[in-house]
Parts: sequence; C-alpha cells; structure tokens
Amino acid sequence: MRKHSGLPKPVSEYDLRLLRIFRVVVECGGFSAAEQVLNISRSTISVHISNLEKRMNVRLARRGRSGFALTEKGKAIYEGSLTLFEALNEFSWLVDSLDEELSGELSILCSDEVALARQLKLPETIAWLNRKAPKLQIALNSDTVPAIEKALLNGTAHVGIMPEFRNIEALEYQPGYEEVFYLCCGARHPLFHRADETIDDAELAACATAHPGIDVNLAGIEQLRGLNLSARAYQFDTRTPLVLSGCYLGFFPMSYIQGFIERGEVRLLQPDKRCYRVNHAFVHRQERVMDAKIELFYQARQAVT
Repeated sequence: MRKHSGLPKPVSEYDLRLLRIFRVVVECGGFSAAEQVLNISRSTISVHISNLEKRMNVRLARRGRSGFALTEKGKAIYEGSLTLFEALNEFSWLVDSLDEELSGELSILCSDEVALARQLKLPETIAWLNRKAPKLQIALNSDTVPAIEKALLNGTAHVGIMPEFRNIEALEYQPGYEEVFYLCCGARHPLFHRADETIDDAELAACATAHPGIDVNLAGIEQLRGLNLSARAYQFDTRTPLVLSGCYLGFFPMSYIQGFIERGEVRLLQPDKRCYRVNHAFVHRQERVMDAKIELFYQARQAVT
C-alpha cells in the first residue's frame, strides 16, 4: 500500500487551469482538434499537458504517430476531474441559491450577427429575464464559434448561440431557429443587372466568391463546392465590403442583408437555387446539475416563444 509523507497537496488555481485544458483535449480526442477549441497552438497544449503530468506525477497519455490515447492513470485523472468540476459547479449553484433572487452575471455569447435575428427574440428574452431577476447582470457579446466553444468548455460563458455545424461531446445543444443563407452580389458586380435565368452555372462558378471562413454544414459545403473561393471572411461585417466592392460574391442570411437589399446595394442571385439552411442552437456545457442562471435563460426562451 502506498504511503503518504503528509497531507495531500491542495489543488491550486493553476492545477484547475491545466485540468480544464486536459479535459478539452480528452473530449476533443487529441491535440489537433483541441487546438481550435482552445485557440492555442499544439506545442503550447503539449507543454500544459507535460506540466500537468509533472504536477500529478503520472503519465496521462501516450501521444505520437498512432494518435492520442489515455493511460489508465490518465483515465482516472480525467474521471476525477469531472467529479471535481461538478463539485465546484454545485458549490457555485449552492451559493447562488442562498439568495432568493438570482444575482451575478449571466454571460451569453452570440456568433456573428445572430443577436439581430428576429427569430431569436433576444430583446423579448432579455426583457423577461430583467423582470424575473432584476439583480442579474447580463453580459452579451459576439465572438467566433471556436472562441464560444472554448468559453463554454472553460466555464467563462454560460450560453452560446451559434450555428450547429458540429457537436462537441462535452457541450449540450438545444434547438434554436433555422435561417436561410443566400448568395449575394453587390451593385458594382457585373451580374447585378443580369436576370437570373441568363446566368449559367459555369459563369457563376468563375466569379470570385468569399468563403465564410468556417466549416459549414453539408448543405453549405454543397453550395460552396465548385465556386471560385478566392477570399475569406468570417464576420458578416467584414464579408460585406468584399461583396459591396463588386469583386466578390458571398452568402448572407436575410436578417443581416435585408437593409442592403432595400437600399439597392445588394441583390440575391438565383435565390431558389443558390441558398442553404442553417440551424442555430443554444449551447451550454453538460453538467450533472444545470446552473440556475442557465436554467433561467431557458425558462425565458420558453416564455417568449
């Protein structure tokens, strides 16, 4: 039986940070997939895992050409970390529940301009939350999908609202709303004044087009296939100048592009044919006990829809 020289070493804030990184690596299946979620390089991830191994005095995983595989001790550390983080979340929930009225911050991250989508009914949701829990401070910001996933996994954000093009095992996805993305061109583009029926597939395929800068769903991939993807812009507001220049085509949802269409600055190209549907989801981290703030957010969603 292993003898201990004294009291066990307390878990530090640095240990928790390393364990969170380790948890993401395990749930992503390796360094490559975790790199995008954590937004740090594989070499930096490797250093963090090595530091954790030194601090825990165990070999957590085998990594090499054959891939990433947990050791038996690594599996035990991973399972233990889940229990640890669940306990921390339950403690936070307990502290929140001691007050009859929820307080503190509810962090909501939206992908791109989804906060403007009418289907989302975000103003109505915020108004409901304000009436129900006036002490609750709402932090509403936008970010890229990988950054939102990272924030949810790290516990720095409560809810993410973003297109559902992939599922991460540690996150839970609630259906939100569907939006159609249309191929658009600016008023300066040679095709702007051409009737849709006069534009053939070969001519359209030759036109420079802005890639959305992120992997989209299968329908979106099918629409992008065969197009001349010669520019890249993730955010709608950075994709817009490319299209307004008359040099590029690009896909936009109607909730964003409607104003440009009404001003005659943009038109849809073959909208019955050149479009794809995107499902937006409400996303939060999977926990045994749901955070009271997240639960209240979903109550608000149910009340306004």
